[in-house]
Formats: sequence, structure tokens, C-alpha cells
Amino acid sequence: MSEALLSSVAELRDRIARAGRDPDTVTLVAVTKGFGIDVVHDALASGLVDLGENYAQDLHAKADALDAAQQAAVRWHFIGRLQTNKVRLIAPHVALWQSVDREPLVVEIAKRAPGAEVLVQVNTSDEPQKGGCTPVEAPALVASCRDLGLHVRGLMCVGPAADRDASRRAFHSLSSLADELGLRERSMGMSDDLEAALAEGSTMVRVGTALFGTRPSQPGAHR
Repeated sequence: MSEALLSSVAELRDRIARAGRDPDTVTLVAVTKGFGIDVVHDALASGLVDLGENYAQDLHAKADALDAAQQAAVRWHFIGRLQTNKVRLIAPHVALWQSVDREPLVVEIAKRAPGAEVLVQVNTSDEPQKGGCTPVEAPALVASCRDLGLHVRGLMCVGPAADRDASRRAFHSLSSLADELGLRERSMGMSDDLEAALAEGSTMVRVGTALFGTRPSQPGAHR
């Protein structure tokens, strides 16, 4: 177990508390994107069982590298843009699909992981380079998920980088939309903007660098 990681977890819990929230009511998803299997082992040993991955092939490889007890303990979150042809690869491992943003992906997840728990990703910052359906499209996509037997737990978004005011607006928009749709879960906020997300009602933050440090370069990463 890494003492540095335990210290980072404690600091993150302090940040959540200083933001006016009870750390026990906010799910901390430890993002292992770009790191090796040792980080996964350290995370699990430190009590972090909600782990996030952006790349399907990396999630598959890491999940397969765990022993039976670790596989039983971990809850994998897929949080990146996902090609429909990669769903089958990771369907046995994913506990929560966080980046469901279009109809063909809904259909494929329902086929490969019937009854799966999902979050609909919404592009509330209107940035073309980011994944997510538009806010206008979200209600129909939520309905489609339900029609196909998926369990929609809530919504997810990615805030604009390095613009706290814009992040607050994007997070407020997602939280308001979740209220309108009667959805409890709001996955928003990362290492640099989690305070803004928590202020707008985030129930789940996705944190990598604040836990594990700077990511190593990852040439040829699989998307």
C-alpha cells in the first residue's frame, strides 16, 4: 500500500469537506488512465474500489490482470468516448458506463450487458471536441436507455478546462437537467474543478492526477 496515495486520498476528502460536502456522500472514482497495473493494486489496497478507465483495451487488460478477490472488489467505471465495437470487450467488467452519448451505443450496451447501469453523458459546455449528447437530446436518450432495459442512474459531463466560471455554468446546467429528469447521480468534477462541481451538486467526482500524480506519456493509447 502506498503511503503517498493514502495521503492523497485524505487530502481529497478534506477538499470535499472544505467545499461544504460530506465526503461519505460523494463517490470518488479513481481514474487509472495512463497508469500501469501497480496503481490499480495500490488503489484497491487503499480502499479505492471505484476505478475509472478511458480506454477499452486498457480496462480489459487491467481487469484481467487482477486476482479473483480483486476482481470481486473492484467496480470499473468506463468514462471515455467509446466505440460500439469495443463494448463487447469490456462488457464483463464494467459496473457503470458513464459515457453513454448516442443511440447506437445504447443498443450495443443493452445487447452485450443487459440491465447495465449507465450515465448519459451530456455536453453542457457546447464544446465540439467533447463527447456527450446535447441537453436537448438527453431526455430522449434517457428514455431509449430505459426502453432497452438499462438502468439510468444519472448524468455525466466534463467541464471546460481552466475556466471556473464556465465550469460552474456547465455543472449547473447538468444538475438542473438531472433534476428535471428525476435522476439522482451527477458525475461531474475532476482534479482541477471538483470544488465547482461539488458546489453545483455533484455526487461523483473522477480524479486521477490528484491521487496518482502526473500521468506518464502514453504513446499509441487505445481509444
